[in-house]
Amino acid sequence: MKKRLTIFLFLIPTALLFSCLPVKAAAPFEDIVASSALLAEADTGNILFTSTMGLLHPADALAKIMTLLLAVSAIENDEVRPHELVEMTESAWFDINKNSSTQKIEPGEKMPFLDLLYCAYVGGANEACNLIAECVDGSVETFVERMNTHAVYLGCENTNFTNTHGQYNDDQYTNAQDQFLIFRDAIGKELFTEISGVYRYTVKSTNVSDERTFTSPNLLLNANGKYYYRFCTSGMASITYEGGHSFVASAESDGLSLISVVLGSDVIILSDESAEMRNLTETRRLFEWGFSEFAWRIVLSSSEPVDKAPIMHGAGADFVNLRPEKEIRLLLDKDIPDEEFIKKITIYSLESGETLIAPIEAGAELGELTLMRNNESYGTVKLVANTSIDLHRLEFVRMQVAAVLSSSTTRTVIAVLTVLIVLYIALVIRYNIIRRKRLRRIADAKKRLVEERQSSNFLDD
Repeated sequence: MKKRLTIFLFLIPTALLFSCLPVKAAAPFEDIVASSALLAEADTGNILFTSTMGLLHPADALAKIMTLLLAVSAIENDEVRPHELVEMTESAWFDINKNSSTQKIEPGEKMPFLDLLYCAYVGGANEACNLIAECVDGSVETFVERMNTHAVYLGCENTNFTNTHGQYNDDQYTNAQDQFLIFRDAIGKELFTEISGVYRYTVKSTNVSDERTFTSPNLLLNANGKYYYRFCTSGMASITYEGGHSFVASAESDGLSLISVVLGSDVIILSDESAEMRNLTETRRLFEWGFSEFAWRIVLSSSEPVDKAPIMHGAGADFVNLRPEKEIRLLLDKDIPDEEFIKKITIYSLESGETLIAPIEAGAELGELTLMRNNESYGTVKLVANTSIDLHRLEFVRMQVAAVLSSSTTRTVIAVLTVLIVLYIALVIRYNIIRRKRLRRIADAKKRLVEERQSSNFLDD
């Protein structure tokens, strides 16, 4: 559902600040010269500073960011080939005002699709944006639907596109938060960053035109200009009567990647009668503040033991050292000392009341650690054994014997054998008793027989 955007021609003083990071207590400045602004870390999406970031604003030339993003995605998806010659159509000029930004690409003129992207983004050619749409989706209308669909996919809740190039329309709007989401997605694509990071570009001569050389409205890339900022990697500037001066840009320094959004700024005339474009100066001010105040820090190393767990039957060891399975790396205010972080450690064996028994393999999960600051969690990691602990050999033998003897099957077998042995002994004893009785009877019989023979011989004599 489209909304009609009410345009604010006067700058709005900003005091409403918000930060997604619970690491910065004070606002950097409250005099930002823009109707809305935002500074965020690109990789994580952590917002470091905002000023009325939800305020609706004309999309203006910032719509070209989405156009280039989708064009680059189309190349990645093999929907179009970068070096394929494309021909300018009459229809690509259908909504282009005479006074709008163009590179005067004539109908029938042919150039590689990649050069068309540079014309659109670096050269600001509105007609090139429409031709890109026709090449990718067959029509501008279908491509604009793709723009809005992708905006929704990225989580944009206050953005609507009605054209590919940003020429003013009441129903085409955005805000700082949505522009951050779009630009963050865009700079994740190598070709987008390559094109948007170029200040000067030359398109080779075509079938109807000599070569064209043009420069980007991103003056932070101009190494010879007063706005040059050496850490800037890409951006898109917009200047319109309805929306004022806007600028979306990225910058990198010391491993930190930032995105700045400045919407609805202005131009002032200095004492020397030179103009100062404050969408550029405010962007640079945001970047300088971000790089000076924040940095990535490894608050918890994965190579340093943090605790130990007692073990039994270890070979030459009564405990095993525990280390974090992974490091914890945080984007923090540089003023926050490491000592403010508290390690909350849980060792599973101690928690359950059970004793660890060797052997222990290196890397075995034996606990966990939660990093805390001001009662807030900054991440939880597993604690693992730093080294392997072998079982003591004598203990191993003793444990094996004990294990065998403790087996119910073994106990049953021993009991059966005991009974059989007792029965066998009883049978042997009984057999021996019977045998001795029999031998006595035989001996007695022999004795009587001898006596009888002796008595008979005596009588005969």
